[in-house]
Order: sequence, then C-alpha cells, then structure tokens
Amino acid sequence: MLDKIKSNFTTQTWVLIPIAIAINVAIGQLVLVLKLPVFLDSIGTVLVAVLCGPWAGALTGALSNVIWGIAFDPGAFPWWPVAFFIGFMAGKMAEWGFFKSWWKVVVTGIVIALTAAIISTPISVYLFGGITASGSSFITAYLLQTGQGIWSAVVSTAFLTEPVDKITTAMLAFAIIQGLPKRTVAGYPKADQVEIEGGSDKNQMYIAIGIVVVLILFAAFLLRSILGG
Repeated sequence: MLDKIKSNFTTQTWVLIPIAIAINVAIGQLVLVLKLPVFLDSIGTVLVAVLCGPWAGALTGALSNVIWGIAFDPGAFPWWPVAFFIGFMAGKMAEWGFFKSWWKVVVTGIVIALTAAIISTPISVYLFGGITASGSSFITAYLLQTGQGIWSAVVSTAFLTEPVDKITTAMLAFAIIQGLPKRTVAGYPKADQVEIEGGSDKNQMYIAIGIVVVLILFAAFLLRSILGG
C-alpha cells in the first residue's frame, strides 16, 4: 500500500499539484461569486488524480479546500472531505480504464457525482442547515418553500446539480489532457491511463468540449427557471 501511494508522487506530481490547486480555487471562487448552480472547483483535482493517481488527487482536493478556506472563503474549509474523495474516486476510475474515451468520462463524472452527493449531504445539513453560499442553494431554498424537508431538499439538489457539475468537471479535465502535448502527458506517473481507445485525440477533445457547452447551458437554464419561478 505504501509503495502504491509513493508511486503517485513524482517530481512532475509535486509540480502539478500547486497549479491544480490554483485552478480549483480560482474557478471555484469565480463560480461562487457568480452564484452559478454548479461548483467547478475540482478540475485541477481530477487532472492530478488521472495523471498521477488517486492519492495524489485526494491530497490535491483536500489541500485545495483547506487553502481556499484559509485564504479566501472560510466556508470552503468544511468541504475538504468531499474534495478528498472526489480526487480519490477520479483516480480509481482512471485506474479502472474510465478515462480513455468521452463516454467513459461521462460514467466517471456520474460516479464522482454520487460520491460527492453522499459525502456532502450531511455536511450541508448539519453545518449549514442546507443553505450554503453556492448557487445550488437557490434550488434547495426553492424546494424548502414547496414543503420538502431539509434532508429531502438537500438530497434532491445534490442529485440534480452534482451530475451536471462533475460530468462537466471530468470532461474539462479530459479535454485539457487531450489538448496537451503527448510528451508532456508521458512524463506523469499514470500517463497510460489516458491513452485514447479508438478515434483521434482531437475528435475526443471536441466531443468533450461540446458536452461541456451543453451542460453549462443546461445549468444556466436550470438557474434561470428556479429564479424565474
């Protein structure tokens, strides 16, 4: 087990981790300010997890929220366990071959979403009363107004927004990796996990970008519908 953990952490990994953390915090903070019904604060985490391994991804996720909470938004700190398991599960899915084509990345996003929803729900309910600073809380508040209980409202929100967010996150990470020079990707410990199965790298990247655009438009429509209602 110790050897497996150590294999995740090469020089390239330690160089990538702070870059990934910066990506997480910058995009996460922007999304928070814009009150979008998604998070997009795990793109860097998934990048590290897929290219370097689950333990490197888990560390990146946890550190991202700790640093984010200390430097910018204290409300981000309690979510570090969620970020930890997002990174770990993304790395395991890549190990199992689910980062080699766009449709497998969709499956990866769904699995990560379920993981995040299960772990985040108790944190949301017990620490924040179901209402957090994220844009998804508009949906929770709306469901509470319709008479749903807090657990039902939080769970419903999570299972509505998490798949959109995590599939988008996984697809963006996938597109970034496919857009990188092959020599750059080859330097990471788990480079073999992102070798494309059939089709060209560029086609896979374009499909991923297309799916991201559709999901972002859906998220915008969802928020507009809730606010308009």
